[in-house]
Amino acid sequence: MTVEPGFGGQKFMENMMVKVRRTREIIGDRPIWLQVDGGISMNTIEIALDAGADTFVVGSAVFNATDPAQMVVDIRKFATSKL
Repeated sequence: MTVEPGFGGQKFMENMMVKVRRTREIIGDRPIWLQVDGGISMNTIEIALDAGADTFVVGSAVFNATDPAQMVVDIRKFATSKL
């Protein structure tokens, strides 16, 4: 979790990336997805990607977008281009 669990729309907690990096180290080259959930948006997904996450739960960034379907396309395209 990259927010305090409980409700949507919270601010991304960048300090959790230490745990994501460590988890990625532990996973190594095994085929295990590392998912982050909370505060993921076009502004924060790159931070999570750089820390080693490769799977994302995106809520408020999609549901609050002017065009939710396009936001899904855009964020997926961005993440895929970085993996």
